[in-house]
Amino acid sequence: GDRILFSLTVRVPVNSRVSTKIQQLLNTLKRPKRPPLSEFFMDDQEEIVEVPQPDPNTPRPEGRPIIPVKGEPLGVVSNWPPALQAALVRWGATQGKSPALTALDITGKPLYTLTYGKLWSRSVKLAYTLLNKLGPKNEQVLKPGDRVALVYPNSDPGMFLVAFYGCLLAEVIPVPIEVPLSRKDAGSSQVGFLLGSCSVSLALTSEICLKGLPKMPTGEILQFKGWPRLKWVVTDSKYLTKPGKDWQPHIPTANTDPAYIEYKASKEGTVMGVAVSKVAMLTHCQALTQACNYCEGETLVNVLDFKKDMGLWHGVLTSVMNRIHTISVPYAVMKACPLSWVQRVHIHKARVALVKCRDLHWAMMAHREQRDTSLESLHMLIVADGANPWSVSSCDAFLNVFQIHGLKPEVICPCATSPEAMTVAIRRPGVPGTPLPARAILSMGGLSHGVIRVNAEDKNSALTVQDVGHVIPGALMCIVKPEGPPQLCKTDEIGEIVVNSRAGGNMYYGLPGVTKNTFEVIPVNTLGAPIGEIPFVRSGLLGFVGPGSLIFVVGKNEGLLMVSGRRHNADDLVATALAVEPVKTVYRGRIAVFSVTVFYDERIVVVAEQRPDASEEDSFQWMSRVLQAIDSIHQVGLYSLALVPANTLPKTHLGGIHIFETKQNFLDGNLHPCNILMCPHTCVTNLPKPRQKQPVGVGPASIMVGNLVAGKRIAQAAGRDLGMIEDQDLVRKHQFLSEALQWRAQTDPDHCLYVLLNAKGLVVSTATCVQLHKRAEKIAAALTEKGSVNTGNNVVLLYPPGIDLIASFYGCLYAGCVPVTVRPPHPQNLAATLPTVRMIIDVSKAACILTTQNLMRILRSKEAAATVNIKTWPTIIDTDDLPRRRPPMIYKPPTAEMIAYLDFSVSTTGMLTGVKISHAAVSALCRSIKLQCELYSSRQIAICLDPYCGLGFVLWCLASVYSGHQSILIPPLELESCLPLWLSTLSQYRIRDTFCSYSVMELCTKGIGTQTEILKARGLNLSCVRSCVVIAEERPRLALTMSFSKLFKDLGLSPRAVSTAFGSRVNLAICMQGTTGPDTSTVYVDMKSLRHDRVRLVERGAPQSLPLMESGKILPGVRVIIVNPETRGPLGDSHLGEIWINSPHSASGYYAIYGEESLQADHFNTKLSFGDPTTLWARTGYLGFVKRTELLDAAGDRHDALFVVGSLDETLELRGLRYHPIDIETSVSRAHRSIAESAVFTWTNLLVVVAELSGSEQDALDLVPLVTNVVLEEHHLIVGVVVIVDPGVIPINSRGEKQRMHLRDSFLADQLDPIYVAYNM
Repeated sequence: GDRILFSLTVRVPVNSRVSTKIQQLLNTLKRPKRPPLSEFFMDDQEEIVEVPQPDPNTPRPEGRPIIPVKGEPLGVVSNWPPALQAALVRWGATQGKSPALTALDITGKPLYTLTYGKLWSRSVKLAYTLLNKLGPKNEQVLKPGDRVALVYPNSDPGMFLVAFYGCLLAEVIPVPIEVPLSRKDAGSSQVGFLLGSCSVSLALTSEICLKGLPKMPTGEILQFKGWPRLKWVVTDSKYLTKPGKDWQPHIPTANTDPAYIEYKASKEGTVMGVAVSKVAMLTHCQALTQACNYCEGETLVNVLDFKKDMGLWHGVLTSVMNRIHTISVPYAVMKACPLSWVQRVHIHKARVALVKCRDLHWAMMAHREQRDTSLESLHMLIVADGANPWSVSSCDAFLNVFQIHGLKPEVICPCATSPEAMTVAIRRPGVPGTPLPARAILSMGGLSHGVIRVNAEDKNSALTVQDVGHVIPGALMCIVKPEGPPQLCKTDEIGEIVVNSRAGGNMYYGLPGVTKNTFEVIPVNTLGAPIGEIPFVRSGLLGFVGPGSLIFVVGKNEGLLMVSGRRHNADDLVATALAVEPVKTVYRGRIAVFSVTVFYDERIVVVAEQRPDASEEDSFQWMSRVLQAIDSIHQVGLYSLALVPANTLPKTHLGGIHIFETKQNFLDGNLHPCNILMCPHTCVTNLPKPRQKQPVGVGPASIMVGNLVAGKRIAQAAGRDLGMIEDQDLVRKHQFLSEALQWRAQTDPDHCLYVLLNAKGLVVSTATCVQLHKRAEKIAAALTEKGSVNTGNNVVLLYPPGIDLIASFYGCLYAGCVPVTVRPPHPQNLAATLPTVRMIIDVSKAACILTTQNLMRILRSKEAAATVNIKTWPTIIDTDDLPRRRPPMIYKPPTAEMIAYLDFSVSTTGMLTGVKISHAAVSALCRSIKLQCELYSSRQIAICLDPYCGLGFVLWCLASVYSGHQSILIPPLELESCLPLWLSTLSQYRIRDTFCSYSVMELCTKGIGTQTEILKARGLNLSCVRSCVVIAEERPRLALTMSFSKLFKDLGLSPRAVSTAFGSRVNLAICMQGTTGPDTSTVYVDMKSLRHDRVRLVERGAPQSLPLMESGKILPGVRVIIVNPETRGPLGDSHLGEIWINSPHSASGYYAIYGEESLQADHFNTKLSFGDPTTLWARTGYLGFVKRTELLDAAGDRHDALFVVGSLDETLELRGLRYHPIDIETSVSRAHRSIAESAVFTWTNLLVVVAELSGSEQDALDLVPLVTNVVLEEHHLIVGVVVIVDPGVIPINSRGEKQRMHLRDSFLADQLDPIYVAYNM
């Protein structure tokens, strides 16, 4: 096989661009064999994560395996009804006047009472209507067994009761859900999932409720997000049809068909329906009747939600079975009058009250010495959430206040329930006078390891739990491990309670897969063998069996947070947070605790609602105390603690916090906190160990030999040879650019070299060879006369981008001066831009300034005087209206090694550096570009970039005079008033080659990327462009060039046209794509290896991969070698190192760094420590690598591609690894839609991230956790400080590069005026 492949890769010399298809073929044939996929996308968690060693003192369970616990047998009573509906038939017929339900109005006064007679007759009417009267011409719409949604508000229990029993009588299956309030309800699309999985198409509701539902303009009910289409049916009496005398509902004996479906939200937010069979419903009522000793005709006060759980089981089902009178206290009344339920118990002498801890707490808080309240009648005060660990304190406190009102301690009955297992256990009312059951005081530390240990010493880290009584009658219960196979726990181990009983849920309706793992669990012993054949139901409750077979519950599966192998209970953490002073900071019931997965472990997040009157100071004090409390009591670190404004957390219908939606908002950046603390430093303990750099002890020779033995090629590459290619007479005759201009002015005077356009695309000015020559002469004359400058003096050119700048450059050469181009100050922002101008003038010791009248006025203005000393400017000459004079002679330098001009630029690290460019370098560079881009007189190119330094200046001012092509000049500033200017110029002049900057490309992408249709209609066509080169001194911005290519593909832009160039301070032009040679290639490298200074090529789409694009082709005359910056020895192919250059157009040295000759030698004339000891190299200061590709260059040799990774000065050394800021910034900018731009730098050992916020200020604090998460996940770094600032704060230079060091200085000097600064603790 290999032989055949080999014969295919015959070397094909490539003179023009090879067709893309052949390129791809050649690429694929020689692509490295991919690692098999499994190995590929294996997460490298093993090699990354520090695994904490197990603590030998960890408590382990020591008891014997638990024996299943049996509930008392279910008594056989002769008059149990054969089905629940039968009980309603009986009471409706024999006890019609007896009250079934009393509803209260909003003030807590009785609104109406529904009797058993009315309940029966209305339910029959509804059943008849449902089965016979919904369709046209009495067609049957519903069949027995269909599912129907029940949508009734909490304030209308009567309508609900009728609807529920109407459905049972019609044998359709009711699915009670909450009333949707808006399209964006918390979890509404999940309710849609429930309705979908139960295939519900009909919803019953009341007239009032229907009026209140959100409507569309047409008056139709809004289609709720994620819901199936529903038909709404109003069940008020007046709309129901009375059946004829002969119609009777069919009431079969209870069987295993579903009777009703109760909704349940899982930890992940999914809403599922638990189906309860007719026999389970009946058996559950019998078991509750026996456990609670319900008597016929007694009164029950129910504060719970009657649609589900205990509220439904006791207040709707068991009550009807026993002809109980239920008084329903809606949530709204509780909010207005928290004592109303206590008063109802007193007024109706109720025997049973059904409440939650919250109701106990509120009643106690609202209690003022009421003489006339008596709770003596209570036989049972059922506490529905008595299984919650903090119910103990509510029960005790309530008893404390109400004992004097006749409340007996033994009537408080906590119970444990879940939607799947229904009632698991309930405490039976005690005999008066007998001692109350003991409580368990457990060690929190033990609990976190799933072990029961009694805590005697430290009261703070103890959890007090009360029992929830014995197992419900007729059930069998045991405790199994919550994760993995359902193995029986030991007696001193916490596990999940599983129940076998005829009175539990049967399945998740419509979801057979999930059902199996919950409803059909067979426990196994330590050997993994099943202990029997009876299936158990997982209750989702975590607990243990105490002495006397009492059941204790310590938490719920869905509140379980597994952090570093230890279990914590969300409710316990809430309790700890609530115990922290000042309690006035947050609302008691509005705290959400959940965990998010970040960097291979769960991290705990606490979100609370802050009271409007809490001060910033209070909040931070509270937050830091909560951190300490949770750390000392639970021995776990919090990852994030956020406070949000009051009433902004998503609520469930009865006022609790919707945990899943809160978590989703946190992860999506929609939480909008007003205060946030992140503490990643304390809780992220699994970061890899920092890398220790190995000392460079290996000798150069051995590395060299090692590489040779390994068959590695030294990483080097070169452009075509300059000397071999003869170039007209021009080069031999004119080694100076000034001579070239004179020669052109004589031989081709009217050839137009430059065309300058304005924002409207109109030609503002042009320059032919002779015009440019004449203008240069005028300026040279002015310099010698007005400026009295001598040969070799430096002259600053201060011009907007245009032809004046070019003319004064050649004027300086004619006069024998050294030009220094400087970007003019921004008239609206002198304070920021003028100091740089002043600095360059001072550093370059300029003898004179050439500029325009306008700028001369600015330099001497009052505004300028406020920023710099304007009295000490050198001579300023305005070149706008110079007299027509010629200099006595045009200067010709004695040698080509003399300096032609100075190039000053602010590097990205904020350093102002000037380099000296000799005449020889200018000629070599122009010639190199001419060859690479095939430039000659008949060609036209368009330039849209700043002409002040680097390659931008060379293309704008020098190249045309050398090669004779025409340059169309487009000042980038003009694009701000007319975005399509550059692209429409390309189209209008049918330009083949154009040069731009990243800033210009970004302006086009963001500004007109969406308007391609309009532009196309205007006739804009880019199919003429064959090369569009971005001039840059950085790693190619792949994402930007790709999106530019994609967006403008519709206008005919070839995707192969766009490429980038690469230059540096020591050599302004190293790579540029040019016209021939293969397309630029892209490789994917592994980011983790890159941090270790290694290059590992991976496949596209591999995790942690970074795409890098080749920076164009190496220019003719340039040699590149990759060198280890520490040993200064050459490196092998595909190794990361510093890029060193040998080229006739390298700069001659830095300007004006006196006494730093060593630095000059080090950067401009340096030698390898071994290998080739004679060649002089210039160090670019950039890291990169060379990779030999399968493509062929013009000479038919294999092409070596140079990949630039980033500037060495900018890299961040963190944890012993090398990071490139741009990689971290790319991750940060992806973290949230409101991050416009970001920049990172280090401060002491901390990583600081500055993010510009483009959205509203309420998003500001949302960014903090997301930025922290993404940097931890993708770069394994903890962010120390997150600074959120306004757009435009991050300084960007003319090349579109971020000035991170300026930003750092402003940050340290406290000048950023941030929106928010988060110090991650």
